[in-house]
Amino acid sequence: MMMNRLSRRHFIASSLALLTPRVSPAFASDKPPKPKSTPPASGNPYQGPSGSAGVTLLSPAAVSQGGIGSGATTLVLYDVTGEFGWLGELYGIMGANLVSHFGGWTAQPVTRYVAGQMNQYSAVVYFGSTYDEPLPVAFLDDVLAGGRPVVWVADNIWQLTNRWAALNPGGSFAAAYGWMWSSFDFSTVAEVVYQGTSLRRYSANAAGILNYGEYSPSVVLAFAVRADGTRFPWAVRSRNLTYLGENPFVFMVEGDRGLAFEDMLFDALAPSTAERHQALVRLEDITPADDPASLRAVADYLFSRGVPFGFGVISRYLDPFGTFNAGVPEDIRLRESPEIVAALRYLQQRGGVMIEHGFTHQYAKVRNPYNAVSGDDFEFYRVVENADHTLNFVGPLAEDSEKWARGRLDEAEKEFKAAKLDVPRIFEFPHYAASAADYRAVAGQFTTRWERSLYFRGLLSGGTIDPTRVTGQRFSYVVQDVYGSKVLPENLGSIEPEVFFQFPQRFPEDILGDAQRVRVVRDGFASFYFHPFLDIGYLRETVEGLQAAGWTFVSPASL
Repeated sequence: MMMNRLSRRHFIASSLALLTPRVSPAFASDKPPKPKSTPPASGNPYQGPSGSAGVTLLSPAAVSQGGIGSGATTLVLYDVTGEFGWLGELYGIMGANLVSHFGGWTAQPVTRYVAGQMNQYSAVVYFGSTYDEPLPVAFLDDVLAGGRPVVWVADNIWQLTNRWAALNPGGSFAAAYGWMWSSFDFSTVAEVVYQGTSLRRYSANAAGILNYGEYSPSVVLAFAVRADGTRFPWAVRSRNLTYLGENPFVFMVEGDRGLAFEDMLFDALAPSTAERHQALVRLEDITPADDPASLRAVADYLFSRGVPFGFGVISRYLDPFGTFNAGVPEDIRLRESPEIVAALRYLQQRGGVMIEHGFTHQYAKVRNPYNAVSGDDFEFYRVVENADHTLNFVGPLAEDSEKWARGRLDEAEKEFKAAKLDVPRIFEFPHYAASAADYRAVAGQFTTRWERSLYFRGLLSGGTIDPTRVTGQRFSYVVQDVYGSKVLPENLGSIEPEVFFQFPQRFPEDILGDAQRVRVVRDGFASFYFHPFLDIGYLRETVEGLQAAGWTFVSPASL
């Protein structure tokens, strides 16, 4: 049997990042000089999209999809031109995912905007990622007309202020709107203050934040705080326009300033939403080789606190090289582990909801990237370890296809049925990584995933999916993502009491600190996971800390 041990599981879940190339000096009053482009980071989709530069995207037609909200609709606009135009589609995907929480959406390149189009929607979200993207005059005029709430992210705001000046000769945009930009500020900023809460910002992010020559304090929603303690506006709102001076999807971590953006969307799309703070907890990486006594102990504790929970099950345990069995290979199926099966039923009796966590949570007899052991390696995506212990997300597996992925799902289903367990209705990809084909396969057999996920260029623009242009995303509330699946949030990561290479320790106090930051999202979740083989004291400290802070645990089945 496998010994309880600290696992490398979900190490990729601890950080998410996207790199926007921008290097720019101070600039004149009409617009900044064209930035000097630098290639994005490569290798790990949670550290930056990869791929060679210089590819020009076609300008695709609009893509529309329903959502899960109460009827609001959103027009998501994104950039597509220039050397790094492909980044715009990734930002558009991430934006569409978030606004799906409120209802249906349409996403398209901003260059395809036509006069009056925004009047068909509840609100507009525009991601400016290409310097001087050719914005249609009709779009600028409709924004200035003020008919719909507009959330404008990052670049090209100077085109709007220039258009306002052209329409109002001798007037002052600052007098009309209460603010006017001045230049990009490249100070070290590791903190954004929103609603009195200090949110994290990756301090090495040197992309810059737009600063202001003048502003009224009444229009400021959030402040960027420099290393010396001075601050300047990070986001402002006046009339129908909310403006963020940088892209919150660039270099994201837990407790990040992206939380402010997630909350600001409520103002545009569901302003009457009541404040509510719910929590989720998931027991992770349960295999047929685990200790049933530890599972029962965790279930008893959660039940005693009135905490419903989820638990992720790997239905077949493989250790093909005998890494944890003195060199002797192991292959243990759920149907061959009656004590574990009994423990899983006990978890359900104690309020647990079973989650299908892949089939084997590893890939054949391949170190992907570590040891080919269930729970430690990737199952649906090829990953190799670099010499410096960072990870290179190579791409889909050689045999990857929807048919292949459905075969894995079918095998897992057979295993649950052979063990006389109901097949789970919620799915979680091992290590939060899969190809677009795999996500489509899961969407065909499960209505819901519970995870962070990968998204690829091509999901909006059509054509062949490009696995070299990829980003990861987490959520603070339930969404229906571009794959068409409902996705339950996991935004706090896990407790990890030991350092693993570049991945730091994470203790209950870290989970609780980030949960406090999540409270700025008026109807958000504090969602984390726990490996049952760890000291149960870590779980107690986290659960009781969240309950003391006013979080209410709910069942994933209720969502």
